[in-house]
Amino acid sequence: MATRKAVLTISSKNYGAWSLRGWLMARLAGLDFTEKVIPPDDPAMKAEMLLLSSSVLVPALEHNGIQVWDSMAIGEYLNEIKPKAGLLPADAKARAHCRSICGEMHSGFASMRGALPMNIKARFKSFKVWSRAQGDIDRVLAIWKVCLTTYGGPFLFGKQPCIADAMYAPVVTRFITYDVAIDKAAAAYCKRVMELPAMKEWVAAAVAEPDEIDELDAEF
Repeated sequence: MATRKAVLTISSKNYGAWSLRGWLMARLAGLDFTEKVIPPDDPAMKAEMLLLSSSVLVPALEHNGIQVWDSMAIGEYLNEIKPKAGLLPADAKARAHCRSICGEMHSGFASMRGALPMNIKARFKSFKVWSRAQGDIDRVLAIWKVCLTTYGGPFLFGKQPCIADAMYAPVVTRFITYDVAIDKAAAAYCKRVMELPAMKEWVAAAVAEPDEIDELDAEF
């Protein structure tokens, strides 16, 4: 019996931060998959876009009869089926560190997410960041500094991108969209992430996406 091609359900490529995380993990793993994009008026999509939940069955992966949702769960599953892809560091100490900063992104940074929603098409020069969001930004930059210093870059855990880079990729797009002031090392890291072929593919699709979600620019 032939193996069915994996299907990844995602939402908007312009606004969908959690969808980007799961999608990028699948690309980094080298998984052959097709995309199923839920329509803008779907309640699951709106819940993701409006930050009501980080897990509303978007993204979701179906592979060989197995269904897995939530970006972190997808990443762990991909690491199991594609161990040679290096989605998690080989070293146990680094792997624990990676899981910790991914978990922090998964459950935290609510102020930054609310104040700086992902919007790849937009550019807001000299955007004023309020203090709580700035605290989240400072924490992200501290995480990046420790990782880049400890593991030598150019990515958070060494020479190749992993789950952690996928988890923080939407933050990279936010820093660009909202013209966030960051240091040279962080800016260089953002540039490396945006130069990934998979990120270029995602951004091109986001730019080409119809503007069908009128409320998003106002409701965050």
